[in-house]
Amino acid sequence: MKSPRPPRSGPRAARPADDKPDAPRGRRAARVAAPPRKAKEAEPEHEDGPQRIAKLLARAGVGSRRDVDRMVEEGRIALNGQIVVHPAPLLTSLEGLTVDGNPVAKPVSTRLYRFHKPAGCITAARDPKGRKTIYDLLPKGLPRVMPVGRLDYNTEGLLLLTNDGEFKRQLELPASGVERTYRARAFGEISQTQLEELAMGIEIEGVRYGKIIANLERRTGRNQWVEMTLTEGKNREVRKVLEHFGLQVSRLIRTRYGEFSLEGLGMGDVDVVPRDDLFKFRRHLGSGKP
Repeated sequence: MKSPRPPRSGPRAARPADDKPDAPRGRRAARVAAPPRKAKEAEPEHEDGPQRIAKLLARAGVGSRRDVDRMVEEGRIALNGQIVVHPAPLLTSLEGLTVDGNPVAKPVSTRLYRFHKPAGCITAARDPKGRKTIYDLLPKGLPRVMPVGRLDYNTEGLLLLTNDGEFKRQLELPASGVERTYRARAFGEISQTQLEELAMGIEIEGVRYGKIIANLERRTGRNQWVEMTLTEGKNREVRKVLEHFGLQVSRLIRTRYGEFSLEGLGMGDVDVVPRDDLFKFRRHLGSGKP
């Protein structure tokens, strides 16, 4: 019987107690041990400390972060009289900030409104083609608001509006998991089985669409109403998915966005979401629960 091999001398004589026998070695070990690279410097998440200009102005209702970035590029934003050339500098307040030469007012409490958008208008402040916009239809006494997401020119239904650019961004991000429900009237042939396959997602012309819960509500001849619930809200997503199945969409209505529905809201009407309902929704949204 052979005697046990003596341990090697030097630093490799013994393996540390927490070292696993199958731990990777060499270059692979270096890759595993190295911390993941950061794409960019993390932005402060606290609300009371220094924040980027884009975030401060978004919270003040000037526009979304993307809007603010565009304003910076156009030279419309200044700090203490000096044109801001980059939206990243950190500030602790709005003091000294101006947009188009006008001081930025302090942000007010977040407000959320429901608007029943009719077909035949665009979700934008202005249109180069001269088409009617939602702002042509909103009440004149309504505070400065921004749409949460968009509805196409010919799409009607629930459009949420808010005065808080950061809240708008949170509601729009697919990572937030906020559901949107649509009802589509379409002409053609489709089965419930085909619709149920959308729960696995679908790729159309190189674009991947995530999980969609779809149900065939009712059918009259070759016309049917289809209800679809999704969380991504990509450009013309519902229309493109149904057209992929050979259906012709003749009417599209958004009936729900998150916990808010179109119920009780007449065409073109606007109402404010009660503070308690908004508070509960934001708390639920911040919890990360679906």
